[in-house]
Amino acid sequence: MEPELDIISDETTDDLYERKSFKVDKGQEPLRIDKFAKMHLEGATRNKVQNGIEAGFLTVNGKIVKSNYKVRPGDEIVFLSYINPEHTELKLENIPLNIVYEDDALLVINKPPNMVVHPGVGNFTGTLLNGVAYHLKQQNPHLDEDSLPRFGLVHRIDKNTTGLIVLAKTGEAAAHLAKQFYNHTVSRKYVALVWGDMEQDEGTITGHIARHKQYRKMFDVYPDGEIGKHAVTHYRVLERFNYVTLVECILETGRTHQIRVHMKHIGHTLFNDFEYGGDKILKGTIYTRYKQFVDNCFEACPRCALHAKTLGFIHPTTGKEIFFESALPDDMEKVIAKWRSYIGNRNEN
Repeated sequence: MEPELDIISDETTDDLYERKSFKVDKGQEPLRIDKFAKMHLEGATRNKVQNGIEAGFLTVNGKIVKSNYKVRPGDEIVFLSYINPEHTELKLENIPLNIVYEDDALLVINKPPNMVVHPGVGNFTGTLLNGVAYHLKQQNPHLDEDSLPRFGLVHRIDKNTTGLIVLAKTGEAAAHLAKQFYNHTVSRKYVALVWGDMEQDEGTITGHIARHKQYRKMFDVYPDGEIGKHAVTHYRVLERFNYVTLVECILETGRTHQIRVHMKHIGHTLFNDFEYGGDKILKGTIYTRYKQFVDNCFEACPRCALHAKTLGFIHPTTGKEIFFESALPDDMEKVIAKWRSYIGNRNEN
């Protein structure tokens, strides 16, 4: 009879990785770790398990081991596995990429608006990963997709969010970066334009995030903590325009739609965020001139006004901290300039 496992934890993160932790039963006989993992990880093949072990995605008692390591009773095994958002064939496409940094281990890209990160229902082509796959294949024609989780994707940002995203070029780099994202040690700052004049100059929003009970494409905050995943967003006001506020957001956790959901939760929906109601006038009296001005702002920035401005992490090869910063895109600069001018003219009058 196969010994039962003491499952310590079974958690998922919206940064595309799932963490499974086991404690080996007292009755377990010595067995190679790759065979043991294949037996106890749903849907795992021995090849993928061995690749994961080699890349450092599996640890025993906190240490990286080789595939021939034999498990012992009491061993604590942690396996960080990639969650494939969509099991689709990845088409290689020659898509222009704004690569701000690249070396043998990783590349950092400044993503434009209206670009989906990975293929999925309704978006099988034209995604960031389609372009990255083509780019990496040009560098290494023999690159096997199974050697990297979807060509090194370790986190994602929304289709209409612009800014910095890092991708790994080796399995070892993917494992190293994935652990940093999972442990929330990656430094990330976003800039957002939100509706309303925020009361405090800075603050922290805490609230579990899970899918909306009625609208499955949206997420919601569940303050009691019984539903969803723990999420924390810190914010600081950068500039006020009476009806809207420019804020900097620092992610302590990385949940899907986190900033958008947290800001809506405290009554400051992101500007022109159509999924969460930000594409309507939420602050200010609706009269003809003001409505026309807001419509012009929506036209200048025809998307959710959110930009991933900075990204900092420990380099998986050198062990040194590296940091990247990207300028606000033109559409956000334009809409901010419009609000600045509008409020300036009102104050003069």
